[in-house]
Amino acid sequence: MNIKKPKGTNDIFGEEAIRWQSLEQDIRNTCDNFGIKEIRTPMFEYRKLFERGVGESTDVVQKEMFSFKDRGDREYALKPENTAGAVRAYLENSLSEQVQPTKLYYIAPCFRDERNQAGRYKQFNQFGVEVFGSFDASCDAEVISFAYELIKRLGLKNVKLKLNSLGGNECRKNYNNRLKEFIETKLEFLCEDCKTRYEKNPLRVLDCKNERCKEAIKDAPTTIDSLDSECNKHFEDLKKYLDIMGIEYEVDTKIVRGLDYYTKTVFEFVCQSEILGSQSTICGGGRYDNLIKECGGARTGAVGFGMGLERVLLLMKEQQAKEVEQKTPVLYLGSMGEEGFIKAQSIGYELRKKGIYVEYDIVKRSVKAQLKYADKINAKYVAIIGDNEIETNKINLKDMAKSSQREISLSDIEKEITREDI
Repeated sequence: MNIKKPKGTNDIFGEEAIRWQSLEQDIRNTCDNFGIKEIRTPMFEYRKLFERGVGESTDVVQKEMFSFKDRGDREYALKPENTAGAVRAYLENSLSEQVQPTKLYYIAPCFRDERNQAGRYKQFNQFGVEVFGSFDASCDAEVISFAYELIKRLGLKNVKLKLNSLGGNECRKNYNNRLKEFIETKLEFLCEDCKTRYEKNPLRVLDCKNERCKEAIKDAPTTIDSLDSECNKHFEDLKKYLDIMGIEYEVDTKIVRGLDYYTKTVFEFVCQSEILGSQSTICGGGRYDNLIKECGGARTGAVGFGMGLERVLLLMKEQQAKEVEQKTPVLYLGSMGEEGFIKAQSIGYELRKKGIYVEYDIVKRSVKAQLKYADKINAKYVAIIGDNEIETNKINLKDMAKSSQREISLSDIEKEITREDI
């Protein structure tokens, strides 16, 4: 039976795996610079965590989650995003009792039953940062500056930062009333999903991707118009901090993000892309001061973002943003005869133990085939061990780039292949 991978999933290997490793290393290095520590949470959680944290009215919970029950009839869901799991871990492990703020990052798979398209998959990998313990706009600025710096280090160009503020609880309540009154006059032009959203959570209508809906609500009131003095000051402070850092941004009142837990700041990094579609979002997040309380803790200031790594890699390829160097062997140690075959493995393993990338024959190829193989894998040096080399303790070391060779002692092979004056 010819079994293939499920639609919306990917196999990652070879050069593509090297690109992933390079991206992940850039992420980890940048996190180290900002003092952000890694957290790893389970691949699945209780479904109610996402219903409470992400929002029952969101498309993620209503349409996209992969849910299942165990033998005890307990209902779980594969993680559709990582913030709710990080919040649960923050509470369960009493991280709030440690010195604050708590700065966490994750690189983890997520699962959503989405329609397959470029950069969107049923299983995708998300990098994200979550900072707990501060209500101040400087925390928002730090999280945004991290994303900005990472995007620069990855070599991505023409990426724009867009900001908006949703306000706090009272601002949201007042805005929802105004928005609902406006949408009521446009119901006949909206899709069936938006008519349902209008009843349950009108803010979600603003996030609809249906062109007819977008046209119908283009003149909707903005969240900024409903900000109270405290929320307005928070937004102005954020802009001031970004200005001080030299980080360019654009206020876009259409940004509301697709999850219910956001309050005050929301932001997106967008980029023009032929592969991903024009004005594609590669990173998005914001402040969520109510989520920890919603999940059973005390009200806690929190800011975070998520970044889809498949989308980032597609964009890096499109822009040829960063060349990834594939490691090649320092030495290919070939062999002739049974004694040479054994000796090559012995020396090769000793060199590997010292951190040197060495390959040797494990297929029992002919010498001619071994030399062809050494050339294909771009080995820097090649040497062949046989009975004569073992007897004389001498070996010919060939420099493949220079097409030259020199005789060396077998016992000097490590010193010769690691010389920096060659």
